[in-house]
Amino acid sequence: MSKLCSRATTLQYKILSLQPENSGKQHIINKNFKMKSITINGSKREVVGKKATAALRNAGMVPCVVYGGDEPIHFQSPELSFNKLVYTPDVHTVVIELDGVKVNAILQDIQFHPVTDRILHIDFYQIFDDKEVMMEIPVRVSGSSRGVKNGGVLRIVTRKLRVKAIPKNLPDFIDADITEMKIGAKMYITAVKEDTFSILHTDNTVICQIRTSRTAVDDEEEEEEGEEGAEGAEGAAAPEAAPAE
Repeated sequence: MSKLCSRATTLQYKILSLQPENSGKQHIINKNFKMKSITINGSKREVVGKKATAALRNAGMVPCVVYGGDEPIHFQSPELSFNKLVYTPDVHTVVIELDGVKVNAILQDIQFHPVTDRILHIDFYQIFDDKEVMMEIPVRVSGSSRGVKNGGVLRIVTRKLRVKAIPKNLPDFIDADITEMKIGAKMYITAVKEDTFSILHTDNTVICQIRTSRTAVDDEEEEEEGEEGAEGAEGAAAPEAAPAE
């Protein structure tokens, strides 16, 4: 198993998923929710070494380390304990319970076996209530775009947003309303900014856009036709003047 460890591919587990957003207009994003937390029960490791680590994995346990505190904390936990944390598009903070002691943390790095994809090792980073932390947060698109209704194609350009905030202000996801996006419109980072967290991307970063297609109907033409139809209906409804006697 030590050979497998040395061959293991280290994957940076980027916590997040994403989704598009707005048009030329900026929208107030107010559907963000506080990040949920997952509890993982474990026990501290007394022996740290290749042989001990291999024995842990053979027993279905995952060796882990928590960094960011006064000193690293080595612990172990059953592999099944991490399913809801690792195999999901959602983002979570973690409460690690070790012999009655709770440690708040976030997932920082994870190693998978290059053949079986089993979890070999996990690194966590300890978080504190008064210290900001950086995470990648999913962006979820909501609304039905005018441009898409008229035949345009929604293209998601950026699928992750790196956010910095104190733990209590970390959003579960970032909601983006694309309702007003017309064909040719782009949504930028500025459309999803909030005061409770900082987005660590430049303002000209595009999140999504509505691209034209062969079957697309021009948004402006549709508006003009709608206005003409309304005027025609008003004219037809107007009563004729009575003939003069």
